Amino acid sequence: MVISAEPIIYGLIFIAVLVLVEGIYLTVFGKSISLNSRVNRRLELLDKGGNREQVLEQLRKEMTQHMKSRSIPLYSILANKAQKANIAFTPKQLIMIMGVLSFVAFIGLSVGTETDVSVRLVVSILMGVGGVYLWVNNKAKTRTGLIEEQLPDAVELMVRSLRVGHPFSSAIGIVAKEVPDPLGSEMGVIADEAAYGRDMGESLKAMAERMDMQDLRFLAVAVTIQQTAGGNLAEILDGLAKVIRARFKLFRRVKAITAEAKWSGMFLSMFPLVALVAINVIEPNYYDDVKETAVFIPACLVVAAFLVVNIFVMRSLVDIKV
Repeated sequence: MVISAEPIIYGLIFIAVLVLVEGIYLTVFGKSISLNSRVNRRLELLDKGGNREQVLEQLRKEMTQHMKSRSIPLYSILANKAQKANIAFTPKQLIMIMGVLSFVAFIGLSVGTETDVSVRLVVSILMGVGGVYLWVNNKAKTRTGLIEEQLPDAVELMVRSLRVGHPFSSAIGIVAKEVPDPLGSEMGVIADEAAYGRDMGESLKAMAERMDMQDLRFLAVAVTIQQTAGGNLAEILDGLAKVIRARFKLFRRVKAITAEAKWSGMFLSMFPLVALVAINVIEPNYYDDVKETAVFIPACLVVAAFLVVNIFVMRSLVDIKV
């Protein structure tokens, strides 16, 4: 029995691509860009000597640059997720990183495997582009999840600030100082924009649309209505915090209920591919007797189609709208 190491090498090179893009990101922008940092990035930039206007300009550029670049061919697929993830790389830098990672993957495949040059070239491009896409997608999911988790506490902090007599702009400023990233820097930008004359409700609405989050839209609407019609903003936000927290608990409950079905769907979708790789590793010549038959390629296409249909069906079964 001859065991082929090539599938394992492919997997290791792809993991190396993911690790490399994260390493480049942290090296270029420093540890403050990480969502695990205790001090949010805005405060760190101010602490390094940047004045308030420069920091605001830099953060606003990072927050909007990807949506402005959706006209770049194929980049529109990545733009929405890069926007939600607030990737500090510019679109051109991201495209350059895809090229660099593809080149690194090609070198790794050339050293570790003996496949044809054309196959290595296609696979290396897929690894470079796919690695960056998976990395950005993971960043977007992590960031939006953290904002959803931080928002009820941030709104309650605003309520306490309002009840002791602070104006709403000061309450936003307190949240920007006390709350870590990602919400801390977002609120800091809103506080800075308000200091330079932008309407607070408008800034909150822009943030909600950029992040595409319903809870943030509720906050923006509540602040806008209070500004135009008046009322006790502390009581309004207190009720909103309870609603957001209840929604968050409901989402978590639904997630827990559907977790088993999601993992079952993932297993059913991935097992045939894992089995295929395992068979090729353990017995590389397993399919040699049927490769040249007329029905081999059509059968492979049918199996692939069923796998794709299975993924969509399983996802629709566990995609519960709340």
